[in-house]
Amino acid sequence: MRRDRRSSEESSVYILLTDTGTLFTRLIRCFTGAAYNHASLALDEELNELYSFGRKRPKTPWLAGFVREDVYEGTFRHFSDTQCVLLRLSVSAEQRKNVMAVIDEFQRKADDCRYNLLGLLAVPLGLEWKRDNAYFCSQFAAEALRLSGIRLWDRPSSLVAPNDFLEHPAFEVVYEGALYHYPLLDRSRLYQPNQYQTRSAAWKVN
Repeated sequence: MRRDRRSSEESSVYILLTDTGTLFTRLIRCFTGAAYNHASLALDEELNELYSFGRKRPKTPWLAGFVREDVYEGTFRHFSDTQCVLLRLSVSAEQRKNVMAVIDEFQRKADDCRYNLLGLLAVPLGLEWKRDNAYFCSQFAAEALRLSGIRLWDRPSSLVAPNDFLEHPAFEVVYEGALYHYPLLDRSRLYQPNQYQTRSAAWKVN
């Protein structure tokens, strides 16, 4: 029997692993050999509260940092063929509250946060590359969980890759497939023109 969704979310956090198919993710795959190379931390199964370190603008991969991601707009909408796997982690009420507090702190200092590209490239080599207020996506997700009292690995967060979440026995696979086929998304929002399509159309008219 499926657990009640509300009670499930009150005792869970989620990791969304994705592959947008961009040149950058294909480059990362050459290093990692993994199917998914971006990790996001979600507070709800509908993916309305989704956080990571990544692009702040869809077409500018070099402008990256802490972001609240929107599956209906931004990068994911710009790459609508994105493949994903959604993982659920059971946590205590206190741990979930701690995760929310950690995310609030990242949001507060978002302007000071940077993307740790060198750290990401060092992971396949087993090298730890830490910088103040700098994270790559899976490093952020692992560190946010660690700071919340959820310790999943006996190694630094800077050595945690997206695929490590998929391989960890504490996570339950909720869904795997095309992101926009995920059944809990709001279908009406998926069929609305996004802000980038609207801007492009306006530019062509003008």
